[in-house]
Amino acid sequence: MSIEIVEVTSRRELKEFIHVPEKLHREHKGWAMPLYSEEWKFFSHGKNKNFDHSDTVMFLARKDGKVVGRCMGIINRRFLEISGEKTARFGYLESTEDMEVTKALVTHVEKWAKSRNMNKIVGPMGFTDQDPEGFLIEGFGNEPTLATYYNYEFIPEHIEKLGYGKEVDYVVYKIPVTSEYPPIYKKVLERLSRKNEFKLVEFSSTSQIKPYIVPVLSLVNDVFSHLYGYVPLAEEEMEDLAKQYLPALNPKFLKIVEKDSKLVGFILGIPNMDEGFRKARGRLLPFGFYHILSASKKSRQLDLLLGGIDREYRDRGVDVLLGSSLMKSAHDSGIKFIDSHLELESNMLVQAEMKRFGGQIYKKYRIFQKKL
Repeated sequence: MSIEIVEVTSRRELKEFIHVPEKLHREHKGWAMPLYSEEWKFFSHGKNKNFDHSDTVMFLARKDGKVVGRCMGIINRRFLEISGEKTARFGYLESTEDMEVTKALVTHVEKWAKSRNMNKIVGPMGFTDQDPEGFLIEGFGNEPTLATYYNYEFIPEHIEKLGYGKEVDYVVYKIPVTSEYPPIYKKVLERLSRKNEFKLVEFSSTSQIKPYIVPVLSLVNDVFSHLYGYVPLAEEEMEDLAKQYLPALNPKFLKIVEKDSKLVGFILGIPNMDEGFRKARGRLLPFGFYHILSASKKSRQLDLLLGGIDREYRDRGVDVLLGSSLMKSAHDSGIKFIDSHLELESNMLVQAEMKRFGGQIYKKYRIFQKKL
């Protein structure tokens, strides 16, 4: 039978859309199921404020009466205003190994984008930089992180066959946790200690973190503004992001540096909780929360989420203060290695810091593009 593409317009179809990954990744070793309560918030108008400034479409693919794939099209109007581009995004693509399923889904998103006068499409991307972006193209079989795609190897192959090429690549470093710092770090730390110019702020409870949420994410807006595809966060979006991640944060893995009570840098990591999410099977109740919390405590992998330094204070040792402090907390907690999260392949300054600690690239992600 032919493949039927259906636009998601009802709650029943949205439920099908949200549950597609569970059906297709059931036998995919290493895949971690998301929390369905969070998925409903993310994909629902009225709950996810990104819909307010974006044009979107969601498609389901059916074959022989069964759902076999999904894809979302996004036109972030705020990004278009900032960039001056006419670029649409595709994201949340899931498909069987049948090339025709992927083709049907992506073709429908392309037609939708063309109908809105877009001349280019990129993906996978979400609404913002905080959403998963880029398909895994190297490093299959390694533990995924919550903020990235964990796709099958055939998905990027399908995309290339549909005429897509590379837009940008991201690399991920695996950094061994150690009690020994690079020689250059020791010298910088000694100098910082003598000058007493910066204050390192550490935390022991999530309640202590709350006053720093908006300042931290405001700094993210500033330092990330030049990065590929970045869309600044409004304050209400900052609050929503905080609500999403605050319950999962371990306060000792957030480090902040201040100068004269002004926030000038931060770094944030969370213990990898994939095993807990697998056991929770998408639900916090009745035992999902326990499984996730337990996995967080037992994890030996720390996943970096965010980090940034005020442009005015770069090359003054703030990065060393943040990195050494996070490394110490990771070592004291029994963490064995750190996953750097996505770093632009062109960001050689950040990559140099990863290499100083013995980090090596072990995963690579790609955002694809196609002219319409």
